[in-house]
Amino acid sequence: MGTGEIPLLVLRLILALALYAFLAALFVLLWRDLKRSAVREILPRREGQLVVVEAGERGPQSGTVFPLQDVTSLGRAPANTVVLPDPFVSAHHALLVWREGHWWLEDLGSKNGTTLNDEPVTRPTIVDAGDLIGIGHVVLRMEVGK
Repeated sequence: MGTGEIPLLVLRLILALALYAFLAALFVLLWRDLKRSAVREILPRREGQLVVVEAGERGPQSGTVFPLQDVTSLGRAPANTVVLPDPFVSAHHALLVWREGHWWLEDLGSKNGTTLNDEPVTRPTIVDAGDLIGIGHVVLRMEVGK
């Protein structure tokens, strides 16, 4: 072996090791993603709905039922999944999201805030069946199926 061939051999070995390290990292990422998707299949979304308990000034009538989607937006704007025309409800007030096997409630920086069982929601919070969600002057009860 000549003196010029040794550095070339070292570079080839480094390149081969880098390629194997890249493939190993790719395999680990794919494996984690596969495990996460398997967990999602094990924890199917529980059917849920919101039922109006108190209607507020111009809100929907008491007893009105809103079925939940994986991501349900609540607010005064027509683009929301659940439209609450009460003047104390922000245009984009709150979100209900199915995540990690639970329904999560999050206030979106609304002017009048969001409550869960009369407690202010300051960070994403798990919502259970029977919990009362206050948005403006509207109160909604969470109902969860099987």
